Amino acid sequence: MATGTTNNKKGARGFLNKCWKWGKRVFLWLFIFQFLYIILLRWVNPPVTMTQLVSWVSGHGLKRDYISSGNMSSNAKLAVIASEDQLFPDHSGFDWKSIKKAMKYNEKKPGRIRGASTISQQVAKNVFLWQGRSWIRKGLETYFTFMIETFWSKKRILEVYLNVIETGDGVFGIEAAAQEYFNKPAKSLTRQEAAMIAACLPNPKRYKVKPPSSYINFRSRVIVQQMNNLQTDPDIQKVIGTDTPVEKKKTN
Repeated sequence: MATGTTNNKKGARGFLNKCWKWGKRVFLWLFIFQFLYIILLRWVNPPVTMTQLVSWVSGHGLKRDYISSGNMSSNAKLAVIASEDQLFPDHSGFDWKSIKKAMKYNEKKPGRIRGASTISQQVAKNVFLWQGRSWIRKGLETYFTFMIETFWSKKRILEVYLNVIETGDGVFGIEAAAQEYFNKPAKSLTRQEAAMIAACLPNPKRYKVKPPSSYINFRSRVIVQQMNNLQTDPDIQKVIGTDTPVEKKKTN
């Protein structure tokens, strides 16, 4: 009996040791793969994102057309910064002040969750992860945000963001949105058109560019005002580039 028990314990330990060794190998290879994938995406556009795949599988369709930063209107770049992350050129991936404000708000009103994700965090979520709220996903989002901020440039992060964001039901990226709503390439978007697309980003399935609701009309006007205020910021000008001149504010 004692010998049989000892053999069983040795067998169990041997099995656990084998599982541990294989687990370490799998983890190591997964780490190497995701690291190389992050580096590759510094130059290559992601083949498909989880959100895009879910949209296609669930019957919502998948309209997208990846383009380079040079083929994006500077109005589009400025609009999403004004709308989503005005400190984008200055932070290292996280806007801690906004995060603290959101946490305090969510404590007071748990039924109405307010987010504080930066453009970098949204890229990490949209390119590498899935939609939803969980501590596991948030932890992975933090990791991938750190990685892209380390190995990509701000211009590249903004370029990928404008290529993968959902801009309507089954519509992804600024080029597909420009063609879908205004029948023109993204490079030709005006300030108002770019602001209307940016106004829908918090919930593109609910908020429509066309026909726009009164809320979208109001929010797009606010975004245009913010664009006017931010357009001369040298850090923002450096990020959005000079491929297309930013539309100047009209004066009477």
